[in-house]
Amino acid sequence: MRYDLVIFDNDGVLVDSEPISNTLLAGYLTELGHPTSYEESLRDYMGAAMHRVHDVVLERTGQRLPEDFDEVFHARVFAAFERELEPVDGVVEVLERLTADGVPYCVASSGSHERIRVGHRKTGLDKWFGDERIFSSQDVGRGKPAPDLFLYAAERMGVPPEKCLVVEDSPLGVQAAVAAGMDVYGFTAMTPPERLGGAGELFDDMRELPRLLG
Repeated sequence: MRYDLVIFDNDGVLVDSEPISNTLLAGYLTELGHPTSYEESLRDYMGAAMHRVHDVVLERTGQRLPEDFDEVFHARVFAAFERELEPVDGVVEVLERLTADGVPYCVASSGSHERIRVGHRKTGLDKWFGDERIFSSQDVGRGKPAPDLFLYAAERMGVPPEKCLVVEDSPLGVQAAVAAGMDVYGFTAMTPPERLGGAGELFDDMRELPRLLG
Protein backbone atom coordinates (compact mmCIF):
# COMPACT_ATOMS: atom_id res chain seq x y z
CA MET A 1 0.00 0.00 0.00
CA ARG A 2 1.63 3.22 -1.18
CA TYR A 3 -0.42 5.56 1.00
CA ASP A 4 -0.85 6.08 4.74
CA LEU A 5 -4.19 7.88 4.38
CA VAL A 6 -7.04 7.87 1.85
CA ILE A 7 -9.02 11.13 1.82
CA PHE A 8 -12.45 10.89 0.22
CA ASP A 9 -14.47 13.74 -1.15
CA ASN A 10 -18.08 13.30 -0.04
CA ASP A 11 -20.62 14.42 -2.64
CA GLY A 12 -20.45 12.16 -5.68
CA VAL A 13 -17.72 9.98 -4.17
CA LEU A 14 -19.28 8.60 -0.97
CA VAL A 15 -22.90 9.65 -1.43
CA ASP A 16 -24.68 9.95 -4.78
CA SER A 17 -25.81 13.51 -4.07
CA GLU A 18 -24.61 15.53 -7.04
CA PRO A 19 -27.68 14.92 -9.27
CA ILE A 20 -29.99 15.87 -6.39
CA SER A 21 -28.18 18.96 -5.19
CA ASN A 22 -27.33 20.37 -8.63
CA THR A 23 -30.90 19.92 -9.87
CA LEU A 24 -32.12 21.86 -6.84
CA LEU A 25 -29.40 24.50 -7.08
CA ALA A 26 -30.10 25.15 -10.76
CA GLY A 27 -33.82 25.40 -10.03
CA TYR A 28 -33.41 27.76 -7.09
CA LEU A 29 -31.00 30.08 -8.92
CA THR A 30 -33.42 30.17 -11.85
CA GLU A 31 -36.28 31.04 -9.48
CA LEU A 32 -34.25 33.96 -8.22
CA GLY A 33 -33.73 35.36 -11.71
CA HIS A 34 -30.36 33.77 -12.47
CA PRO A 35 -31.24 31.20 -15.17
CA THR A 36 -29.07 28.13 -14.64
CA SER A 37 -29.31 24.69 -16.21
CA TYR A 38 -28.41 21.46 -14.47
CA GLU A 39 -25.36 21.13 -16.72
CA GLU A 40 -24.23 24.66 -15.88
CA SER A 41 -24.60 23.96 -12.19
CA LEU A 42 -22.40 20.89 -12.50
CA ARG A 43 -19.84 22.85 -14.52
CA ASP A 44 -19.66 25.87 -12.23
CA TYR A 45 -20.39 24.60 -8.73
CA MET A 46 -19.75 20.86 -8.45
CA GLY A 47 -17.29 20.25 -5.65
CA ALA A 48 -17.38 23.85 -4.43
CA ALA A 49 -18.31 25.37 -1.10
CA MET A 50 -21.41 27.55 -0.96
CA HIS A 51 -19.42 30.76 -0.95
CA ARG A 52 -18.47 30.05 -4.56
CA VAL A 53 -22.14 30.21 -5.62
CA HIS A 54 -22.44 33.65 -4.03
CA ASP A 55 -19.14 34.80 -5.53
CA VAL A 56 -19.95 33.64 -9.07
CA VAL A 57 -23.45 35.16 -9.10
CA LEU A 58 -22.14 38.47 -7.76
CA GLU A 59 -19.29 38.53 -10.28
CA ARG A 60 -21.55 37.75 -13.24
CA THR A 61 -24.59 39.85 -12.36
CA GLY A 62 -23.53 42.41 -9.77
CA GLN A 63 -26.37 41.13 -7.58
CA ARG A 64 -26.14 39.43 -4.20
CA LEU A 65 -28.12 36.34 -3.42
CA PRO A 66 -30.65 36.63 -0.56
CA GLU A 67 -29.30 36.43 2.98
CA ASP A 68 -31.28 33.25 3.59
CA PHE A 69 -30.12 31.59 0.36
CA ASP A 70 -27.98 28.94 2.06
CA GLU A 71 -30.65 28.17 4.65
CA VAL A 72 -33.42 27.73 2.07
CA PHE A 73 -31.22 25.73 -0.28
CA HIS A 74 -30.01 23.36 2.42
CA ALA A 75 -33.55 22.81 3.68
CA ARG A 76 -34.55 21.72 0.17
CA VAL A 77 -31.47 19.53 -0.21
CA PHE A 78 -31.88 17.81 3.15
CA ALA A 79 -35.54 17.07 2.45
CA ALA A 80 -34.58 15.55 -0.91
CA PHE A 81 -31.77 13.54 0.72
CA GLU A 82 -34.27 11.99 3.12
CA ARG A 83 -36.38 10.88 0.16
CA GLU A 84 -33.78 9.88 -2.41
CA LEU A 85 -30.14 9.75 -1.30
CA GLU A 86 -28.15 6.53 -1.73
CA PRO A 87 -24.47 5.69 -1.18
CA VAL A 88 -22.29 5.60 -4.27
CA ASP A 89 -22.45 2.10 -5.69
CA GLY A 90 -19.53 0.02 -4.42
CA VAL A 91 -18.30 2.44 -1.76
CA VAL A 92 -19.28 0.23 1.18
CA GLU A 93 -17.14 -2.57 -0.23
CA VAL A 94 -14.22 -0.13 -0.50
CA LEU A 95 -14.62 0.99 3.12
CA GLU A 96 -14.82 -2.65 4.24
CA ARG A 97 -11.59 -3.40 2.38
CA LEU A 98 -9.72 -0.39 3.80
CA THR A 99 -10.85 -1.30 7.31
CA ALA A 100 -9.84 -4.93 6.88
CA ASP A 101 -6.43 -3.85 5.59
CA GLY A 102 -5.95 -1.32 8.41
CA VAL A 103 -5.67 1.65 6.02
CA PRO A 104 -6.68 4.95 7.64
CA TYR A 105 -9.26 7.03 5.76
CA CYS A 106 -11.36 10.17 6.23
CA VAL A 107 -13.67 12.51 4.35
CA ALA A 108 -12.82 16.12 3.41
CA SER A 109 -15.80 17.88 1.88
CA SER A 110 -16.72 21.34 0.66
CA GLY A 111 -20.12 20.71 2.25
CA SER A 112 -21.02 21.71 5.78
CA HIS A 113 -20.72 19.33 8.71
CA GLU A 114 -24.50 19.17 8.83
CA ARG A 115 -24.76 18.25 5.16
CA ILE A 116 -22.15 15.50 5.55
CA ARG A 117 -23.87 14.02 8.59
CA VAL A 118 -27.38 14.18 7.12
CA GLY A 119 -26.17 12.31 4.05
CA HIS A 120 -24.25 9.73 6.04
CA ARG A 121 -27.15 9.01 8.38
CA LYS A 122 -29.51 8.50 5.46
CA THR A 123 -27.14 6.18 3.59
CA GLY A 124 -25.75 4.28 6.57
CA LEU A 125 -22.23 5.60 6.04
CA ASP A 126 -22.25 7.08 9.54
CA LYS A 127 -21.15 3.59 10.61
CA TRP A 128 -17.86 4.23 8.85
CA PHE A 129 -17.25 7.90 9.64
CA GLY A 130 -17.03 9.04 13.23
CA ASP A 131 -16.46 12.70 14.06
CA GLU A 132 -12.69 12.19 14.03
CA ARG A 133 -12.84 11.22 10.33
CA ILE A 134 -14.99 14.14 9.10
CA PHE A 135 -13.53 17.42 7.82
CA SER A 136 -15.44 20.27 6.18
CA SER A 137 -14.52 23.51 4.46
CA GLN A 138 -16.19 25.08 7.51
CA ASP A 139 -13.09 24.04 9.45
CA VAL A 140 -10.68 26.10 7.35
CA GLY A 141 -12.58 29.01 5.81
CA ARG A 142 -11.32 28.58 2.23
CA GLY A 143 -12.84 25.71 0.28
CA LYS A 144 -11.55 23.92 -2.80
CA PRO A 145 -9.66 24.67 -5.06
CA ALA A 146 -7.56 26.01 -2.18
CA PRO A 147 -5.49 23.21 -0.61
CA ASP A 148 -6.35 24.23 2.97
CA LEU A 149 -8.99 21.57 3.64
CA PHE A 150 -6.89 18.63 2.48
CA LEU A 151 -3.85 19.90 4.37
CA TYR A 152 -5.96 20.33 7.50
CA ALA A 153 -7.36 16.80 7.23
CA ALA A 154 -3.90 15.32 6.78
CA GLU A 155 -2.53 17.27 9.74
CA ARG A 156 -5.39 16.17 11.98
CA MET A 157 -4.95 12.55 10.87
CA GLY A 158 -1.19 12.78 11.48
CA VAL A 159 -0.06 11.96 7.95
CA PRO A 160 2.25 14.06 5.73
CA PRO A 161 0.70 15.27 2.46
CA GLU A 162 3.01 13.19 0.27
CA LYS A 163 1.66 9.99 1.89
CA CYS A 164 -1.99 10.89 1.23
CA LEU A 165 -4.24 9.87 -1.64
CA VAL A 166 -7.31 11.98 -2.43
CA VAL A 167 -10.32 10.49 -4.23
CA GLU A 168 -12.20 13.26 -6.07
CA ASP A 169 -14.84 13.70 -8.75
CA SER A 170 -14.65 17.44 -9.39
CA PRO A 171 -12.09 19.64 -11.17
CA LEU A 172 -11.98 21.96 -8.13
CA GLY A 173 -11.20 19.03 -5.85
CA VAL A 174 -8.46 17.73 -8.13
CA GLN A 175 -6.91 21.20 -8.20
CA ALA A 176 -7.01 21.38 -4.41
CA ALA A 177 -5.36 17.99 -3.99
CA VAL A 178 -2.59 18.81 -6.45
CA ALA A 179 -2.01 22.16 -4.70
CA ALA A 180 -1.75 20.27 -1.39
CA GLY A 181 1.03 18.10 -2.80
CA MET A 182 -1.07 14.95 -2.66
CA ASP A 183 -1.72 12.25 -5.22
CA VAL A 184 -5.29 12.26 -6.50
CA TYR A 185 -7.43 9.70 -8.30
CA GLY A 186 -10.33 10.99 -10.37
CA PHE A 187 -13.72 9.25 -10.10
CA THR A 188 -15.38 9.70 -13.48
CA ALA A 189 -18.82 8.19 -12.90
CA MET A 190 -20.39 11.64 -13.40
CA THR A 191 -17.52 13.80 -14.59
CA PRO A 192 -15.99 13.63 -18.09
CA PRO A 193 -12.46 12.28 -17.70
CA GLU A 194 -10.94 15.23 -19.55
CA ARG A 195 -12.17 17.56 -16.78
CA LEU A 196 -10.09 15.66 -14.21
CA GLY A 197 -6.86 15.89 -16.14
CA GLY A 198 -4.70 16.57 -13.11
CA ALA A 199 -5.50 13.20 -11.57
CA GLY A 200 -2.91 10.44 -11.59
CA GLU A 201 -5.49 7.70 -12.17
CA LEU A 202 -9.03 7.80 -13.55
CA PHE A 203 -11.73 5.22 -12.80
CA ASP A 204 -15.49 5.05 -13.22
CA ASP A 205 -16.42 2.15 -10.91
CA MET A 206 -15.76 2.59 -7.19
CA ARG A 207 -15.02 -1.13 -6.88
CA GLU A 208 -11.85 -0.52 -8.93
CA LEU A 209 -10.29 1.63 -6.20
CA PRO A 210 -8.76 -1.15 -4.02
CA ARG A 211 -6.93 -2.53 -7.08
CA LEU A 212 -5.60 0.92 -7.93
CA LEU A 213 -4.39 1.41 -4.37
CA GLY A 214 -2.17 -1.66 -4.73
